[in-house]
Amino acid sequence: MKITLPKLDVERKSGEERFHEDGSRLDFNLLDFWQWSMSDLVNNTIRGVLAEYIVAQALGGSTDKARDVWAPYDLVTPNGVRVEVKSSSYLQSWAQSALSSISFDISPSHAWDDESGEFDDEYKRQADVYVFVLLAHQDKPTIDPVNLDQWKFYVLTTAALNKNFKDQKTLTLGGLEKHASAVGFKKLEAAVSQAMTKPLDAATQSGASVRSKEGAS
Repeated sequence: MKITLPKLDVERKSGEERFHEDGSRLDFNLLDFWQWSMSDLVNNTIRGVLAEYIVAQALGGSTDKARDVWAPYDLVTPNGVRVEVKSSSYLQSWAQSALSSISFDISPSHAWDDESGEFDDEYKRQADVYVFVLLAHQDKPTIDPVNLDQWKFYVLTTAALNKNFKDQKTLTLGGLEKHASAVGFKKLEAAVSQAMTKPLDAATQSGASVRSKEGAS
């Protein structure tokens, strides 16, 4: 495919940028938009982005640049470990009759190359390690996603996912807790380092391809 419109170089905004029209600055800025659109931190979509940011802070991942929505994994640690972040929560913004069941998406994928505009042929889990982030608080009036005491973090390498869950697309909390223990924010970096240094069986090296059920013979 011939690229005629290259990838945008997105600059990290400060929030002070004002909307403007006909050369005149208007009385609202980008921070106003963020406050209007992103304040519901329990919302599924926003909670997922928040979880990525929290994990980046725990692992020393760079947040100096704008988040790359199309990257094949969510962040890279200073040591070059590729990390995928998945989040879930018992509580939702909407009215509930019961707490939500906890599950996480672990589907393999075809990586998207935002330079070429094409998907990779290989169907696999793209990161080296997964961090499963649970907003574990269960009392709705006091839920506060910026209180990191309300979160739990679980770490599994992609090798472990491929070995134990193969081409499975979702992972329940019960299934996760058979293979990983919850840690707090301050211990997450150590948990990722420990997971990455455990000896791995040659057949389950990180990044190994996982065939889809449809493609399996």
